[in-house]
Amino acid sequence: MNEIAEFVALVLPAMVPFVLAAQGTVLSGRAGVFNVSQEGLMVLGAAVGFLVSYSVGSNAVGVFVAAAVAGLFGLILGVMTTNWRLDQFIVGLALYFAALGLASLLYRVAVGTTLEPPLIPTLESYPIPLLSKIPYLGEMFFDHDLLVYTAFVLSGLLFWFMYRTNAGLRFRACGENPRSADSLGVNVARTRIVASVLGASLVGVAGAYLPMVYTGTFTEGMVAGRGWLVIALAFLGGWRPQYILAGAAFFAGMEVLALRAQVAGIGIPHQFVLMLPYIATLVVMMFAFRWARQPRFLGQNYDRESRLAG
Repeated sequence: MNEIAEFVALVLPAMVPFVLAAQGTVLSGRAGVFNVSQEGLMVLGAAVGFLVSYSVGSNAVGVFVAAAVAGLFGLILGVMTTNWRLDQFIVGLALYFAALGLASLLYRVAVGTTLEPPLIPTLESYPIPLLSKIPYLGEMFFDHDLLVYTAFVLSGLLFWFMYRTNAGLRFRACGENPRSADSLGVNVARTRIVASVLGASLVGVAGAYLPMVYTGTFTEGMVAGRGWLVIALAFLGGWRPQYILAGAAFFAGMEVLALRAQVAGIGIPHQFVLMLPYIATLVVMMFAFRWARQPRFLGQNYDRESRLAG
């Protein structure tokens, strides 16, 4: 039982980057904006979050600045695809490479080349009173840093907004049938731009979480493909906030299993162990695409004057 509790306690923090980035992808995707720059935005969020936290001595400030910088990239994506009607996939790839380059540039300018990389304090755990004292369950679920709780609360709020409010219905209509939403008075362009900004901000926070929890420093390869996995996770979860949590638990569980197998030294090449999350993703996606449903206008720009829209 202790091993199970320890495993679950490791999985929950590992879920946070997947949950935040995937919910950000769902948020923009439900409005019809398909962002494919997650990997780059997570690297940029990690670099900015680390550098700001190191400079001002506050992880909270680092998280907010990382969200703001990533949100700026989301604004660029939203404006270029909504107002200028450029291809969403091409713009997203361009922003991916731009974010990667900017992250590397910022770190090299601010830190340079050092034998000992600078460190920041990792996020503290905040045990929930009374609940954290429950045997086993307290250790597993109620003794984590604030962003763990935030990720789960945010997922619940997104579900409530999208499926329990009239505003959420109008929001989803922008990705399902923007012409109908437009005819009902919804400002489709503004909704898509705002969704793109907020979604990218969440991806940036997901990246900032990595150096603040795992290493205390920034390295260019620390995102390790998670940004690409969250795109698969959005499809696996059917672009629904509630299912994202289940998919994130699966990916995080595979990640923790791979790390524990590597540490245990079970005689399997570590390169193969590191491949496990991606192999599992391929296997799951082969079956998931049969039933997963995506927004009908996902990745398609809306032109009010076009008769083909809607």
